[in-house]
Amino acid sequence: MTPREQLDVFLDRFTPEVAKRTRRALAKVRKLCPGAIELVYDNYNALAIAFAPTERLADAVFSITLYPRWVSLFFTHGKGLPDPEKLLRGSGARIRHIVLGDAAALDDPAVRVLIDAALARAAKPLDPHRKRRLVIQSVSAKRRPRRPG
Repeated sequence: MTPREQLDVFLDRFTPEVAKRTRRALAKVRKLCPGAIELVYDNYNALAIAFAPTERLADAVFSITLYPRWVSLFFTHGKGLPDPEKLLRGSGARIRHIVLGDAAALDDPAVRVLIDAALARAAKPLDPHRKRRLVIQSVSAKRRPRRPG
């Protein structure tokens, strides 16, 4: 199976609504991040698709992460991002997130400010001339249910 086919299988484990919202969000983020390497982590708690300039998760700028009932946009180095609209959630040392009600949220000017700031602050910039790649980094043998109970 190709990485793209594997990702489709992972997405199809979620409800049609969550899978559709994610596919639309991925299409939008891919346009914003030419040259990104997409790192897929099918973890115990969630499915995460990180956008990075390298195959190292530590270099990821942000990720789209799926849970049974919602989809979030996580900013890997979100603490300290300019957020005048107070959209970011989380209190950890680095990571902040936004729950995406739908993919159109990525077009919101306040969200775009966060995305642009995260890309500008990235320790390693994305290479827009490089071809986008999808890499399945890990697949957990055990997973929580991907659909609400």
